[in-house]
Amino acid sequence: MAELYSSEYEVGEDNIQVWGLDIHNPVFMVSSCLIIAFVIATLLFPDHANQMLADVRTWSLSTFDSSVMIAVNLILLFSLALILLPVGAIRLGGANARPEFSRLSWFSMLFAAGMGIGLMFWGVAEPMAYFTGWAGTPLNVEAWSEDAVGLAMGATVYHWGLHAWAIYAVVGLALAFFNFNCGLPLTLRSAFYPLLGERCWGWQGHVIDTFAVLATIFGLATSLGLGASQVNAGFTMLFDIDDALNVKLSIIVLVTFIAIFSVVRGLDGGVKFLSNINMVIAGLLLLFIAVVGSISSLGGWIFSTTGHYLSNIIPLSNWTGRDDTQWMRDWTVFYWAWWVSWSPFVGLFIARISKGRTVREFLLAVLFIPTIVTILWMSVFGMNAIEQAQAGVGSLAGGISSASLATFQMLENLPFSSVTTVIGIFLVLIFFITSSDSGSLVIDSITAGGKLDAPTPQRIFWVVIGGLIASVLLYGGGKDALSALQAGTVATGVPFTLVLLFICASLYKGLTQSLKEEKAKLTEMIKD
Repeated sequence: MAELYSSEYEVGEDNIQVWGLDIHNPVFMVSSCLIIAFVIATLLFPDHANQMLADVRTWSLSTFDSSVMIAVNLILLFSLALILLPVGAIRLGGANARPEFSRLSWFSMLFAAGMGIGLMFWGVAEPMAYFTGWAGTPLNVEAWSEDAVGLAMGATVYHWGLHAWAIYAVVGLALAFFNFNCGLPLTLRSAFYPLLGERCWGWQGHVIDTFAVLATIFGLATSLGLGASQVNAGFTMLFDIDDALNVKLSIIVLVTFIAIFSVVRGLDGGVKFLSNINMVIAGLLLLFIAVVGSISSLGGWIFSTTGHYLSNIIPLSNWTGRDDTQWMRDWTVFYWAWWVSWSPFVGLFIARISKGRTVREFLLAVLFIPTIVTILWMSVFGMNAIEQAQAGVGSLAGGISSASLATFQMLENLPFSSVTTVIGIFLVLIFFITSSDSGSLVIDSITAGGKLDAPTPQRIFWVVIGGLIASVLLYGGGKDALSALQAGTVATGVPFTLVLLFICASLYKGLTQSLKEEKAKLTEMIKD
């Protein structure tokens, strides 16, 4: 297969070695300079930065809402089509390649990196927000009604289900195929080789990779900021520690130091180890809440949530003539921009751990297993919270006052609330760390021209930069820190959606040419 796209370019040939680093020029320099300039400007002019971020967010969501909705729908349909087409039989790495990781470790790593921290943050907050109308309601359903229960659950899974993972799957599959099957560098520009040819290694490729770094770092910063906010909320519940900026910044500093230790240990010793621990603890917490919450209702909750998701997936995917346009922009379009901004990071990370899987196996796993787990997770967390609100139990009886507090407010009405709150904080911290170090490994690979073994100081640099951006977004956002975090993601994620559509076209061209080549070889063998 290496001859499918033969290129004279060698990994790292444009790299320069300076200060113990092995950096790809100009991707590393341009992206790092732009990021550092943003950090300095935000620190010097926080009010102006906050206003600018808010304006960018509003303009992007209102201008490109339909475009983003259409693009993500197409990406999902494309992913499903590849499962059914003959190209699904192609094995990543060639016919004789075998997986490097067990399926359990493979799934744990892709899930922890993909959205673990988000599920902890939004598992209660999002269903409650839709049910109570805290930030609008999907499809204009009446808040606090029985219909609102179903749509709250259906819309939540919609944002975390097939559409989200299709975005990750397309990027991950493209990167894995062009690296393992075609011998191209494991960097985003390689996914454009069928369309651009040798121009991938010129300025066009530099722009693609630089854009990927910026989108990834701001998407990562959003998750880190949300994680710091939720850990702070847990500390407030347990120890009456103030919900304050300095506490959040201290949490980010602490996690950054731990992430540095993990990233130095590498994929096996760091990310894989922490991901496996996290999935075990998350599973035990999920089981505990299911048992002590309302085990008798669990089956009904899962069935109902699945039904509402499937029955509303088309109305929620519609982009015209909706009565809930503002809700669609604030939630759905933001989520799609968030997932798109994470796609270079999660996609490249999934690609690194997926050698030996067939295209069909890859897509079935990446699309459906996380969606099933999401349905289970949201059913347990979300429905427990909604039932508490309906019964007038605890703080949730009046709705939610803070997205960061919502999960802990649900836990305080269950047995052993102090213990489960500590476990919840620990889970967020570990998801926090795995997101930081796996994201840094991926950005490091992009800015090293596709190298997987860049120097340790280079990995540390990107861990620190990720924590720094999360910190300045929280600082610049002030009381509107959540909006500031979202604005950074939207500003980079929305335009990057167009890049993903080109990746789909390039991937399809590469896969079909690969299949033709395999058939031609088989025909020749039969003739001989």
